Amino acid sequence: MNDTLNPETTKTYSNGYTIYKPNQRGTGGVVRFNLNAEKGAVFVEAAAQSGEKQFNWDSKIIMKWGLSDIGAALATLQGRTPQAKLFHKTDKASSAFELTFREDPERAPYALMISRQEEADKSLRKVSIPITHAEAAVLETALRTATDRILGW
Repeated sequence: MNDTLNPETTKTYSNGYTIYKPNQRGTGGVVRFNLNAEKGAVFVEAAAQSGEKQFNWDSKIIMKWGLSDIGAALATLQGRTPQAKLFHKTDKASSAFELTFREDPERAPYALMISRQEEADKSLRKVSIPITHAEAAVLETALRTATDRILGW
């Protein structure tokens, strides 16, 4: 039995995983998770809703996750911790990410929030979206796969 994959017959997908959450109030958002194996990271991009089913990608928030960040999100998605809180600070800005499990049966089981505050003018951009069980299952699988690829396993 041959356990290796033939690169010629294996399709490479690079679209990442995107969760769109527009709403009637225009306060929705979109969050995209992309693996960059060369940089050993997952890039999380988020944009606020700017119209009906439109998002302001020009003012998107970007966060680069390493293995410890991915692990924190996975721990919440796997039910090991009720919340993942990530905080990254550079000379230019501070970014925060929160993924919270909620036990309220009237609401989505997870809440995701990502924000960025610029150091220069202290302006704040924020995107918050609900995450369903189905979306959480796909995100968990994507992050586990990203971990395997970053580690080279």
